[in-house]
Amino acid sequence: MEDRRLGKSGVQVSELSFGSWVTFGNQVDMKVAKECMYYAYDNGVNFFDNAEVYAHGKSEEVMGEIIQNAGWRRDTYLVSSKVFWGGELPNQKGLSRKHIYEACHAALRRLKVDYLDFYFCHRPDKQTPMEETVWTMHNLIQQGKVLYWGTSEWSAQEIQEAIMVARTNNLIGPSMEQPQYNMLERRKVEVEFDKLFRDYGIGSTIWSPLASGLLTGKYNKGIPAGSRLTLEDLQWIREKLVTDENINKVIALETLALELDISLANLALAWCLKNPHVSTVITGATKLSQLEQNLGAAEVKQSLTDEVMEKIETILDNKPNKPTY
Repeated sequence: MEDRRLGKSGVQVSELSFGSWVTFGNQVDMKVAKECMYYAYDNGVNFFDNAEVYAHGKSEEVMGEIIQNAGWRRDTYLVSSKVFWGGELPNQKGLSRKHIYEACHAALRRLKVDYLDFYFCHRPDKQTPMEETVWTMHNLIQQGKVLYWGTSEWSAQEIQEAIMVARTNNLIGPSMEQPQYNMLERRKVEVEFDKLFRDYGIGSTIWSPLASGLLTGKYNKGIPAGSRLTLEDLQWIREKLVTDENINKVIALETLALELDISLANLALAWCLKNPHVSTVITGATKLSQLEQNLGAAEVKQSLTDEVMEKIETILDNKPNKPTY
């Protein structure tokens, strides 16, 4: 497992990290959650990702209990939360000073830590002035409750606006963005954020590198009972991803993976790691065997030679055109 610098910041993150979206407090019990976190930590993972909305806070409670009982030194791991969806009432959501402040303290209690290494604004808030959000994040850092803050699924324009607000007011701006990125979802990271990476040194902690499991081949013959895409609140992902075109691409990628003697999942994860602007790839798992396989992607990066990458591009046929400057 290699460590990578998070953008232009000084902090180092493991190239593969572990997140609990959908799984903790929902799909897996405490025993499996503990096994996965311990295995990840013992095999070089130092970043554990979470959010207030995951299982309505239960995910952070599960992770917090595991971290507390593990007794790991605080300088050996990084933990995050994300703020936006905390409840249904007006001041329980969004990026107002009130909600960010209260959500941060709630996350600290659930995760059982004194500070968050990373705190993400989970979505942009059109109802709150950017100055209010940036000032609040800056103040949390000044208070020692957050070390670095970032955004998740913001547009490049919104991130640049936050950076400009920070620079104009001599504040601490966002250090990272958490976008979706995988073989089937490329344009945002490879085109829209190109200027952010180049001019501002923004880091990226990408999610859904396996396209919600599609890039493992598990949906090639239909959606298995008990898989995440059977969950009602993930119907939108199922409708977007499970198409004949995507399935045909996955089948072709699986054939290539067999030729290389690696799993399709490792091929997809290693492909993400080949992007130099990816700071860390967030993986998830519903059982330990999945995590064991996923972490193997760190060892197969070298198998993705220029020739193999070109074969992948031919199969995907979706490489976005980058702007010229």
